[in-house]
Order: sequence, then structure tokens, then C-alpha cells
Amino acid sequence: MLIINLVNECAKTAEEAINNKSEDLKSISLKIHEKPELAFKEKFAHDLLVKYLKDEGFEVTCNAYGIETAFVAEFSSKDKSLISYFNRYDALPGIGHACGHNLIAISGVAAAIAIKAVFEKHKIPGKVKLFGTPAEEGGGGKIFMIKAGAYDDVDVSLMVHPSPFDGSFYSYFAVESFDVEYFGRNAHASGIPWEGINALDAMASAYSSIGLLRQQIKPTDRIHGIITNGGEAPNVIPDYTSADFIIRSKTIEELNDLKTRVYNCFEAAGKATGCTEANGTKDPKITPKTKYFDVNSNIPLGERYEKHLRKFGIDFKPRIEQVNTVLGSTDQGNVTYIIPGIHALYDIKPPIGSGNHTIGFTDICKTDLAHDATFIASKGIALTALDFLIDDEFVKQVKDAFNGGPSWKDSM
Repeated sequence: MLIINLVNECAKTAEEAINNKSEDLKSISLKIHEKPELAFKEKFAHDLLVKYLKDEGFEVTCNAYGIETAFVAEFSSKDKSLISYFNRYDALPGIGHACGHNLIAISGVAAAIAIKAVFEKHKIPGKVKLFGTPAEEGGGGKIFMIKAGAYDDVDVSLMVHPSPFDGSFYSYFAVESFDVEYFGRNAHASGIPWEGINALDAMASAYSSIGLLRQQIKPTDRIHGIITNGGEAPNVIPDYTSADFIIRSKTIEELNDLKTRVYNCFEAAGKATGCTEANGTKDPKITPKTKYFDVNSNIPLGERYEKHLRKFGIDFKPRIEQVNTVLGSTDQGNVTYIIPGIHALYDIKPPIGSGNHTIGFTDICKTDLAHDATFIASKGIALTALDFLIDDEFVKQVKDAFNGGPSWKDSM
């Protein structure tokens, strides 16, 4: 009974703290929305959030982990479990905050403020960290932070994301992007074509092979790419071509299998056209860029988040329906393989046909409706965190359900 009373009192404090700061946070969100910044260039958002968190009494490290637009804000009462929240604030080229990162930016702040208020009033032991993570839309800011050790002392990671849905168990593609280059040998395309090694033939052959491969891959696999350099002139056999490709699968294990098959297409095309020996280089040159894991949703955390949101009138599809719906990709997936976590979605009621990454979604992300939904979702992750800080049995359930670990860091 004592624990139940403590949980109820802490929950009341957390919700009141978010309510009291809602106008401040809405103002911050709208300022970020009005000034969209691309990956690793989010200086305005970084500085705005850092100043606010310092004013709210957090210990803040700017330009954290060697990343100019990353930060970490911390507050602790006593050593115990460490809860982490995320906010992200990068925009999309041309369409601004069409994924609602202005809202995510304040959701983490709201939840962290709620936990801080509980620490101060009820003196329960624990720590909270809010990570300001840049470049989710391209660049994988969280991956750099993982490798720098940002999450080595963190117990759980909780974040929410605006969308046309509610739920904490939707699936996300594991994704890897990479550049491909072929090096051949120039020759006059009419006079002495036999002296050339055609790098465009290699790229065209690989592109065709991948098109055929698509017949034999899983429905949840994706392969897409563009040729970024196909040669300089039609009467000169190209000695160089390049392409930008992305592959996706439902899980990181399936992605690694698909990657091998796709790479084989590129290597076979190089051998078939003679590019593997051109200019003394080993071709093709494949340069991996960003790898996002699928989201390894922690079931107890997700169930507890949904339980709390139901108190605010939110309905959820059954977990199996959510799991069978595969959406985009996110670097939060990488975090959920290192520590238990969730990437919960909350519905901001965009018009039909105006889901994430559309200009219609950009517009809805500055409305009162969207901000009200954000504060409810923020309360959900705050209350879930409180349960983890207070309820030892819940802690055990979360840890027992976790099927990742630090060893995944080496493959990121």
C-alpha cells in the first residue's frame, strides 16, 4: 500500500510539472519549427534547448561527445537507476519539420522536468539524463554517441514520436546506406573502344542484377539506389561511375543477409566488365555509411507506457497488429540493442494523406492539437520511468525481457 501511495503521489507531481511548463515548451517547439535546421547543423535548436535546461536547474554539457550540436542534461538525487530520454531536432530538406522533431525536442524536456520535480519533492533515488541527439534524418547522431560511451551507464531509454498512429510496438526497418564506385579505363568510344574498360557497363550490370534479385527477396526487404555519376561524355568510355544505395530489412539479422547478396551483385558486375583490375585497384569500391538497426522494443516498457496512456483516453491496436506494421527507420533502433528501450508513436491527427515526411505533416506539427498530444505522450514516458525507479519487480521484468547487449556496439 505504501508503494502504491508513493507511485500515485509521484505521478501527480510529474503530471503537474509538465502542465506547469507546457506553455514554455510550446514556445520552444514553435521556435524550432520556424527555424528548421538540417543534420549536424542544428545550432539554433541546440542553444535554445541548452539555455532552457540550464535555467531549469539541469547540469548541461554542450557539444557533447565530440558532436557540435549534441548535448546531455542531467539531474540526480541519489545513485540508483538511470533513466534516459531523447530529443531530436533536425529537419528535412525542403519541407522542414515534416517528421515532427520540434515536438520530439520538447517531449524529452517535458519528461525530464517531470522526473526532476519528483526527485526534488519526494526524494526518491535515481538519475535522469536527457540526450540532445542531432542528425536522425541522415547521419545517425545516436550511433556516434553510442560509440562515444554515452549510454554505458544508462538503464533504460524512452522516447516518443509524433505520427498518425498510437502504439509502442510498431516495427521499423533496419537500414544501411552505402556508396559504390567503379573504376575503368577511358578510350575513344568510336575509334578504339576495345582499349576501354567501361565503368558504366559495370554499374548498369549491377543495377540490372539487383532488379532481378528483387524477385527473390522477402516482402519486407527493400533495395533502392541512384547512379550519381554515369560518365562525362557519350563518346568517351567512362573510367568512373558512382551510385548511392540503401538496403532495408525487418531485422538487423535479415539486413546482414540481404547485404551479402547485394554486395555480390556489385562484385560480380565488376568482374564481368573487367573493372576489378582497372587502374590497379580492387573494385568495386563500396563505402558503408549509416546503419540503423530495427527497434528492439522492450515489451514490459511498451506495455507499461500504453497502460499509462489509456488513462488519458488513448486506444491502442493489439501488439501483434502493431508488430506486423513496418514503418520507417530510426537510430533509436541502435540504442534499443544496447539498453532496454522503446520508440513509442503518438497520434497528432494529421489529415489523410499527410503522414510523416509530407508538407501536410509539417503544418500539423505547429498546432495546439499536436502539442497537447505531445504533452500526454510525455506524461506516458515520465510515468513509465517512475515505475522503473520505484518498482523493483518492474525493473526485473524489463531487464529479463531485454535481448540485446553491449556486444552490438561493434557492428554499428
